[in-house]
Amino acid sequence: MTERKRLPIGIQTFREIREAGHYYVDKTGMIQQLVEGGKHYFLSRPRRFGKSLLLDTIKELFEGNEPLFQGLLVHGRWDWSVKYPVLRFSFGRKNYRQPEALGESLHQQLTQMERDFDIKPEFSDAGSRFADLLERVKAKTGLPIVVLVDEYDKPILDALEYPEVAKANRDFLRGFYATIKDYDAHIRFSFLTGVSKFSKVSLFSGLNNLEDITLMPRYSSLCGYTDDDIDTVFAVELPELDRDEIRDWYNGYNWLGIGVYNPFDILQFFRNHTFKSYWFETGTPTFLVEQLLKRQIPTIQLDNLLSSSDMLSSFDVGDISTEALLFQTGYLTIKQEENLGGQFFYTLGYPNREVYQSLNNSLLAALVQNKSQQVVHASQLYRLLSANDIAGLKTLFHSFFASIPHQWYTNNDIQHYEGYYASVFYSYFASLGLDVTLEDTSNLGRIDMTLKFNGKVYIFEFKVVELVPEGKALQQIKDKAYADKYRLDQPIYLLGVEFSKTDRNIVGFDVEQA
Repeated sequence: MTERKRLPIGIQTFREIREAGHYYVDKTGMIQQLVEGGKHYFLSRPRRFGKSLLLDTIKELFEGNEPLFQGLLVHGRWDWSVKYPVLRFSFGRKNYRQPEALGESLHQQLTQMERDFDIKPEFSDAGSRFADLLERVKAKTGLPIVVLVDEYDKPILDALEYPEVAKANRDFLRGFYATIKDYDAHIRFSFLTGVSKFSKVSLFSGLNNLEDITLMPRYSSLCGYTDDDIDTVFAVELPELDRDEIRDWYNGYNWLGIGVYNPFDILQFFRNHTFKSYWFETGTPTFLVEQLLKRQIPTIQLDNLLSSSDMLSSFDVGDISTEALLFQTGYLTIKQEENLGGQFFYTLGYPNREVYQSLNNSLLAALVQNKSQQVVHASQLYRLLSANDIAGLKTLFHSFFASIPHQWYTNNDIQHYEGYYASVFYSYFASLGLDVTLEDTSNLGRIDMTLKFNGKVYIFEFKVVELVPEGKALQQIKDKAYADKYRLDQPIYLLGVEFSKTDRNIVGFDVEQA
């Protein structure tokens, strides 16, 4: 078993990790493959997936800092006699909602680079300063330059709620990044990373030689920890911990290759030994939740969204598909890939319990608009299910909707949104991390929702009626024999739930034990 080391929580500096004796998951073999196989690269990954550490590792490698790489895969395969000049840009340090913020950030970074290479600036605009820097650094060192860009898209993402600023930042960056192609002869290697993948037309039209490795299977674990990494590098941390539960909570991100864990989650969990939504809680998906409500996307659809390769790549200001937004920000991942006539289609779903539970909790808060009642109802739901109190559940389900303020309906178009009722219902279960299956297939149809809990199976069918309960929901469960696939020794309960658009609540609740 490996010896216990320090957990590199919040550390994005390769040198500090190596010199201070922290755990390090070796990515240098894949980095070497990149260097040998091409020149200009782009990688999109969600926040806190180790992109900054990856770029810092590349920086130290090209600068020839050999002692830091002792014992790593790349050590015996690299020419340490050559020390390349590196220009590393990062847009993570500012908020870019103000029009002048991007220019200020770039000029500050360029000024520091000019000082590092003892170069006196001769131009005032950022693009010309960058081009001049590339020319003069190469002339001064006699070597081509390595260009690294961290959080390349943050100046645009920060300003999405301010479209004019976002578009101005996008257009500014398009010209700036085009310099990398124009000065290709001066560059040894370039790598851009970010959360989103803006379309080549909108942002990279001047950099069409950029190779996108986001969905290349051999680089799927370039950022993140694999199951093997957990079992080997972190083996000493595992005794007395539930390995399957760790996998259920944090594994499951997939970019068409080996699945990975978010490093931030794993490091926090090993420190605290408590299952919590560490990654989710470091970011507030306010913009995402607002977009889902605005577009009236039912939460019951989120674990089974169909997308295409084109859709996941068509990210731009004012033109962001729901699927691309959820995928690129890390709230959904690829569950299945299909090649249909040369077009690739992807089924998207929640990566793990953390995201499934936390995102539904956030969406529920936006749907019901009453956080206090939401907390009370969620705790009551778990207790009533534990006691199998069906009568109590009926009362509670009615309370779910009764607690929603009247003005919420009058101020939103949500009352015309049929999926809203089932979404509130479902998200209460999902926010507790319960084992819920949607669109559960039987030989005669699709079950709206199945819950497995405490050795029991609950089969739900939802209907929206005008006012008077019709009893059709329960009848459909029986007519289509939805319970047959679960006929083992476990108790099965059939629940037909009917919502009234007029009353904005449950008007029909029929229960039978199968």
